[in-house]
Amino acid sequence: MITPAMLNAFQERFNADPVNSVVAGAIARVGINEASLDNTAIRVHDGVFSDITERGEITNQKSSGRCWMFAALNTLRVDVMRKLNLKTFEFSQNYMFFWDKLEKTNFFYNSILDTLDEPLNSRLVQHLLAAPLGDGGQWAMFSGLLEKYGAVPKAFMPETFHSSNSGMMVYQLTYRLRAQAKQLRDAHNAGAGKDELNKMKTEFLYDIYAILVKALGQPPTRFTYTYRDKDDKFHRMSDITPQEFFAQAVGWNLADKVSLINAPTADKPYGRVYTIKYLGSVAEAEIIKYINVPTEVIREAAIAAIRDGEPVWFGCDVGKFLERSMGIMDLDIFNFEQTLGTIPEFDKAARLDYGHSLLTHAMVFTGVDLDENGKPIKWQVENSWGDQVGLKGMYSMADSWFDEYMYQIMIDRKYVPAEWLAALDQPIIELEPWDPMGSLANMR
Repeated sequence: MITPAMLNAFQERFNADPVNSVVAGAIARVGINEASLDNTAIRVHDGVFSDITERGEITNQKSSGRCWMFAALNTLRVDVMRKLNLKTFEFSQNYMFFWDKLEKTNFFYNSILDTLDEPLNSRLVQHLLAAPLGDGGQWAMFSGLLEKYGAVPKAFMPETFHSSNSGMMVYQLTYRLRAQAKQLRDAHNAGAGKDELNKMKTEFLYDIYAILVKALGQPPTRFTYTYRDKDDKFHRMSDITPQEFFAQAVGWNLADKVSLINAPTADKPYGRVYTIKYLGSVAEAEIIKYINVPTEVIREAAIAAIRDGEPVWFGCDVGKFLERSMGIMDLDIFNFEQTLGTIPEFDKAARLDYGHSLLTHAMVFTGVDLDENGKPIKWQVENSWGDQVGLKGMYSMADSWFDEYMYQIMIDRKYVPAEWLAALDQPIIELEPWDPMGSLANMR
């Protein structure tokens, strides 16, 4: 127990070191991060990179957790800019947001119907109810939306108040989903059959659809896109669907894109494919698949893509060792050991196992700075937090940070060695819904 004698000893021990009072005063005035900032670590982050890709203007997700969508669309748009000869381009993030919310709603209802005989207080049911309609997501979820709904230029479904400030909309929708889950379970317990439950589900889906239209707008089904290219030539793409626009302006074969993760925990051997139970968006889309590989495989694939001019979608734990205003991710940016004391050993695997780290945010690699031996020093990162942070919205990541807090990339399979792609031919290992690799990128 904590005794008065113990507290007196603690106080005497603390006061015996005069540096403690200086540090305490600094932290009281400016906070832990500012008091611990190491200016020497800033020097390497000069905004200059040996290899860069094309990119558009900085985007801003504002007060929403749509980073994974912004990152994905910012990756896609580079191909649009090339194909259409544009200086910059921006997709409608709101369009994807609408369909993601509706598809997540359907996915949630399906999950509730699948678990009607589970006890209400089971870990699974409580997990499903915890955050059924959050803003977060993963690349595979975005891929399913893109394949089904295509994409549109921003002008055809611009931002609304609640696309940029999603909190209250998500609250209202979540309230309804939980209440509707209760109605479905109550009806089942009262003897309702499958047809009756599906009829209830359809009515519930309409309720959510109507709210989404009111909050986000009606998604376009056909549109005509006119633009002037970099040479000031006028162009018109007449009466096309969002799916046709994606095919013509981007042209990706989504089957060629794979997700590589680095999860160095004992329960996840490298060279195997993993999925997460009850995680998804579009019900009929292919399930989420991650190939677990060493960090070096991810590093080499990302470098190869960047040197080919292809930006790379990635997911990381952005809040760790981040100086947000300067846009620097570096393990040496803060001298926490000097201000707070000895830092216990805690490697990447242990941080995952003990709940200290997981994927929280998605961004885009648009450059890498290689030394004379071809080894990366730092990475150029396109964020979606507007142009008032970082170097006009661009961030810089130390390569040592990459090792510790980078968890996932989406990459074309041509950049992945065949020995790792062979994992796709093996049985898929299912992870529990609460596994840390099931976390969703949703940082605001």
